[in-house]
Amino acid sequence: MPFITMTTDFGGPAAVMKGVVWRIAPNAQITDLSYTISPQNIREAAQMLDRQVFYFPDSTIHMVVVDPGVGTARRPIAARIGSQLFVGPDNGVFTPMYERAERHGWPMTIVHTNNSRYWLPDVSHIFHGRDVFSPVTGHLAAGVPLTDLGPVITDPVRINLPRPVVSPFRVTGEVSMIFDHFGNIITNIHRDDLAQLGGAPEALNVRIGATTIRGMVNTFGERPLGTLIALIGSSGYVMLAVTNGSAAQRLRPQIGDPVTVEMFVG
Repeated sequence: MPFITMTTDFGGPAAVMKGVVWRIAPNAQITDLSYTISPQNIREAAQMLDRQVFYFPDSTIHMVVVDPGVGTARRPIAARIGSQLFVGPDNGVFTPMYERAERHGWPMTIVHTNNSRYWLPDVSHIFHGRDVFSPVTGHLAAGVPLTDLGPVITDPVRINLPRPVVSPFRVTGEVSMIFDHFGNIITNIHRDDLAQLGGAPEALNVRIGATTIRGMVNTFGERPLGTLIALIGSSGYVMLAVTNGSAAQRLRPQIGDPVTVEMFVG
């Protein structure tokens, strides 16, 4: 039974796209990975995918419709990256997956899905999610080989994803994601980046804007309700939160705001 995820910036479930898939592959199981990506935010979608898709069963198909270039010359693509499959626009949204495959030596095949046999008959200029990506996903789920969808390409678009700057005394990164429901702020600083600093988590300060959090904790319950805390999130990245509250509401951050982790002095 094929598994499919959908990631969009639509702000709500995309029922019509699921309907298109089910007409082609009625046994597919479809789940929303996220439909709350910030509008047109390719970078946010890329990081969301990188932190979640590899938990899914092998050969899961991940369809992504965060597509500010819809209707332009940007290519529709599909790919097998390691054990997972991807369908979406060639706008850099799959950059972290390409990089992960290259780091680990995984096989990777990317195709330009220009074989219109696998699209809907009438293609809108502004809704390729329904008319191109959904039917392509459905045909993949129904067993159509990846390379039947179009020619192999070797020059996919990539975006620049900022990396933390690591020194013996501090790590400087930035806000990479903001989870609106809980108001947690996720940075691009991974726990592995902190190894250079040494010392226990409670000896590390985290600074964002004019606010400094003294000492990191392991879990939310280590501080009283309403306390602003810093800890390592479930994907291994430094996260800012308010115990039973919202760090996003308190700090009002923007994607890209600088965040620094450094040893406590004095």
